Amino acid sequence: MNLPPRVKLVEVGPRDGLQNEKQAVPAAVKIELVQRLQAAGLTEIEVTSFVSPKWVPQMADNAEVMAGIARQSGVRYSVLTPNLQGFEAALKSRPDEIVVFAAASEAFSQKNINCSIAESIERFAPVVQAARAAGIYVRGAMSCTVGCPYEGEVAPERVGYLAGLMKGIGVQHIGVADTIGVGTPLKVQHAIEATLKHYDIDAISGHFHDTYGQALANTLISLQMGVWQFDTSIAGLGGCPYAKGATGNVASEDVVYLLHGMGIDTGIDLDKLIDAGQFISDFLQRKSGSRVATAMVNKRLNA
Repeated sequence: MNLPPRVKLVEVGPRDGLQNEKQAVPAAVKIELVQRLQAAGLTEIEVTSFVSPKWVPQMADNAEVMAGIARQSGVRYSVLTPNLQGFEAALKSRPDEIVVFAAASEAFSQKNINCSIAESIERFAPVVQAARAAGIYVRGAMSCTVGCPYEGEVAPERVGYLAGLMKGIGVQHIGVADTIGVGTPLKVQHAIEATLKHYDIDAISGHFHDTYGQALANTLISLQMGVWQFDTSIAGLGGCPYAKGATGNVASEDVVYLLHGMGIDTGIDLDKLIDAGQFISDFLQRKSGSRVATAMVNKRLNA
């Protein structure tokens, strides 16, 4: 197996993980979570999103959270900006990177952001242009690359089509996301192969949800293809409001355990990562979605 010697994880828990929580999570808790994540060695953290509070009330404190973080050198703080208005608001908080997102499924695009794929790209083009003019790195996320709650299976050609559109407007890095967690390794491989027609392997990351328990298997096949960047979420936080029953992103703790067990370096302290997951799980008053965290916390208690 030709595996990468080092893997970079983008921690999406503070944004993607918390955005659909029904209970309000105070800015102070979000700030503390980010501090704990960077203390554990994470160097890429997706902090918040600059979207209308009407649509995502949980992210209404975006500027407060960005202002409250004690920034560390060597850590990149990213924010989601769906339109120019969001980008202009985000600019004041000095993000290192912005994230734009589009779906590989036409039906999902309509349900999620009320426009077609082509229209969503038109909307993002000025955002990407403005970010790059300001010297801010642009990451793109392609949702529903293997399956859609409305259309079912998504053909690799649709993924390639979207990747080409993203490349065309200047998106520098692209994430291949299994938003509802229905993907299996071969389907993920085909989605990545379609993306490779437009982006180098060094500009591609995997983003896998664990609804059907396939996220680690999908991570492994991606690693075997040479992918060395992945989005993960502390304690497996998150879901998808447009996909009933879709559970969270793959847990950061589980991916770190997998990688370390394969001799792959992450620069992350697993014990500190588990503590960060325990912190947010305790606040939310529920058990962690990470199997590794659950096993290791039980082991600590019984030591």
